[in-house]
Amino acid sequence: MTTTDYLIAAALILLVIPQIRGMRLTMRSLVLPIVLVGAAAAYYLKSVPTQGNDVLLDGLCIAAGALLGIGCGLTTRLVRGSDGVLIAKAGLVAALLWIVGMAARTGFEYAATHGGAHSIADFSRSNSITGADAWTAALLLMALMQVLSRTAVVRLRAARLNNSARRPALADA
Repeated sequence: MTTTDYLIAAALILLVIPQIRGMRLTMRSLVLPIVLVGAAAAYYLKSVPTQGNDVLLDGLCIAAGALLGIGCGLTTRLVRGSDGVLIAKAGLVAALLWIVGMAARTGFEYAATHGGAHSIADFSRSNSITGADAWTAALLLMALMQVLSRTAVVRLRAARLNNSARRPALADA
């Protein structure tokens, strides 16, 4: 891992701090995490291999990312600020799920470049995974899906809250 790799990993992991402190649900808070993960994908992703079991690996990583993201989204509290704008605050479970996903990918990359390459290569051969490009693509797709699914769940929950706040209360009969 290069210094740039560590900095990118740290930036993605540290995205949890504003989530814990609370983020106003604005267009910026919607776009920023997607842009950051998209930038990391553009930096690292050179191809998406489809031979052997590469597509299965992609699917499993995408599913894992979706589960982590949905878990993050469902365990994020939504509260109204004093100005009425919704604020998303990640609780302990949401923060842990975020960190687990980001740290697992960083840990895999660290292992691959610090003595674990032989074991990963053996596993890849045994499971018809074509190599480093397949792992890179799968792990980036996992990160992107984690961010997208968390964002989608939080935004859907926010829309429901906003819609229920706009409905007139039923009068007592």
